[in-house]
Amino acid sequence: MKSRLFAATVAAGAAALLAISACGSSGGNGGSSSGNVTLHFFGADYGAGTSTEGSTQFWDGVASAFHKKYPKVTVDVSTVNWNSYPDKVKTLIQNKQYPDILEGSAAPPYAQEGLIYPTSQILSQSVISNLVQKFLKDTDYQGQPYGVPWTTSTRAMCYNKSMFSQAGITSPPTTWAQLKSDAAAIKAKTGKIGFGLPLGPEEAQGESLLWFLGNGGGYVNTSGSYTINSAQNIATMTWLKSFAASGDTEPGAGTANRTDLWNEFAAGQIAMLNCSPAIMPIVAAKGMSTSNVGVATIPGMNGPLTSTLGVHDDIVAFKSGGHAAQIKEFLDFAYQDQWQMQFNKIYDLLPATASADQAFGQQNPLFTSYMTNIASSVNYPSNPNWTTVENQIKQTMGQAVTGNPASVLNTIQQTASTSS
Repeated sequence: MKSRLFAATVAAGAAALLAISACGSSGGNGGSSSGNVTLHFFGADYGAGTSTEGSTQFWDGVASAFHKKYPKVTVDVSTVNWNSYPDKVKTLIQNKQYPDILEGSAAPPYAQEGLIYPTSQILSQSVISNLVQKFLKDTDYQGQPYGVPWTTSTRAMCYNKSMFSQAGITSPPTTWAQLKSDAAAIKAKTGKIGFGLPLGPEEAQGESLLWFLGNGGGYVNTSGSYTINSAQNIATMTWLKSFAASGDTEPGAGTANRTDLWNEFAAGQIAMLNCSPAIMPIVAAKGMSTSNVGVATIPGMNGPLTSTLGVHDDIVAFKSGGHAAQIKEFLDFAYQDQWQMQFNKIYDLLPATASADQAFGQQNPLFTSYMTNIASSVNYPSNPNWTTVENQIKQTMGQAVTGNPASVLNTIQQTASTSS
């Protein structure tokens, strides 16, 4: 995923692989009037969220409602927990067991291989126009979009208001120096962790980018060339190494995972960390009042970030089954506001359509600060080899705060340059 928006807790790997093994075998072209068709849907299971059910149950509900309107089209749903999702999808693609619809993956690598339909062939223009265009653009390959953003998010900094008050802090920090000073004050006054820094494999690519942006860096330059080992990025990781060594972050920042730290934040053990709207159900589950959670712009080296990370999980449609018309009918149906709203209420994420975003913001004022970040957000690279680079970042970036930052970034840069 470009992001990876939320860590799941429900496994369904073996069943999903068995269900997908017949993908592409039903054949047939044209609309639903041309005969009975089964579409195979394979997606990421994000866990139960605020409901008692997971992503499989959600998509089964969409498929059931769709079938009532289009009785000749059946959508067979399989999902797998997010932690297992990349490996399962890799296996499917290697074995050429292509689902008709895949939710949770970036489009450019599949477009480069000629495996998927362009967005214009699987979605009506009225629906395309209603998508958040900033995120749709990320699915481009050679100037044409090939994916459809399904669920989105942006990043901010969350802080515990009570702990700020105990430490005598009256406003959230805006610079790295203030952040470090506030984290130290919180630890001294409360004995709790000042700042949570998750550079472990779950979300290292997102956490790292937020810090790079705070020092004028990033993963690519304006022409799309990788700049992972830029002077700015090396300086950023050198600063983070010092910050982690100060004792004002959690122990083992290089291996700490985001979900674990979000749980600690929700339990009142961490005062500050970078977050997304998906942290709110965790806060509620742990019993902390959401009114005790402050949301602020992420601090940068010399001032708050002017652009933050925007992420989205996309839908792509494979050409192997020849079911473009039926896929279009299903996706047009699934992108109605009612389904966008329902899914994102479950996971406290943000919708991918402008109309649902507006309605969602009116119902959830706490998310307004996240939504205002979309227009100026920076997204993960759309380079075809980004998945390879992302995986290496997840596995090795944490070593930058325990070892040699320049060496770690140089190695990742080499992979980025040679795997494209």
